[in-house]
Amino acid sequence: METLPALERLVRRDRAVAATSLLLLAALAWASLVRMRADMGGDSGAAMAGMAMPGMESWSAVELFQLFLMWATMMVAMMLPSAAPMILLVASIQRRRQERESPAPSTAVFAAGYLVVWTAFSAVAATVQYGLHRAALLSPTMASTTPILGGLILVTAGVYQLLPFKSTCLTHCRSPMHFLQHEWREGGAGALLMGLRHGFFCLGCCWALMALLFVAGVMNLLWVAVIAGLVLFEKVARFGPWIGHLAGLMLIGWGVWMLAGVH
Repeated sequence: METLPALERLVRRDRAVAATSLLLLAALAWASLVRMRADMGGDSGAAMAGMAMPGMESWSAVELFQLFLMWATMMVAMMLPSAAPMILLVASIQRRRQERESPAPSTAVFAAGYLVVWTAFSAVAATVQYGLHRAALLSPTMASTTPILGGLILVTAGVYQLLPFKSTCLTHCRSPMHFLQHEWREGGAGALLMGLRHGFFCLGCCWALMALLFVAGVMNLLWVAVIAGLVLFEKVARFGPWIGHLAGLMLIGWGVWMLAGVH
């Protein structure tokens, strides 16, 4: 059997290291979510339930920060697996372009740029949740208390799934090589910029799906897993766009059914 060239061995090693790192980070995020969900059934759960009641004036800055951390952890758990193909490709290209240097720093910077976008989204989502709690529109389990809100979120997310803008963003997410051919930047600052740009495309693709968390409960881990699975299938499955369109039609139907039951 012919021995692999030294460079190709390095590329494979780097991809294995990057893949393992991403897997561990995503697993840690999911484990943190499970722990948070378990805590909601204990003493800290009573505190979380209290946070969900209309008396929002009692919320402290620490509690608001904890809510933001919950969202940020959830975004890492949900979005990092679907970003893995892009991040692994960045690691491979970085190694081939700078054979004598480790691609780990620039790859990590790219991943950090991607997560910065979702961290910013987490801050917005936590703020929206704060407002919904103040309006008494979320239950102690952080789910919609009114079919009007739930139905509107479902219809909005379903319609967005069918829009051309969603398709454009999804195309960028599904085509890592095409994205990097047109967006490649050298150096650490370049890696950060590429990560940010990819993050914005990903945000444009998936923000409406994240809003679905308010329908069945922000910490309903089964619901979280279903949405994360849909995001992953859209980005990597052969018929991902069709799966997204079918999901959009189903969400619209579910939302209309929910709104039709309002009296």
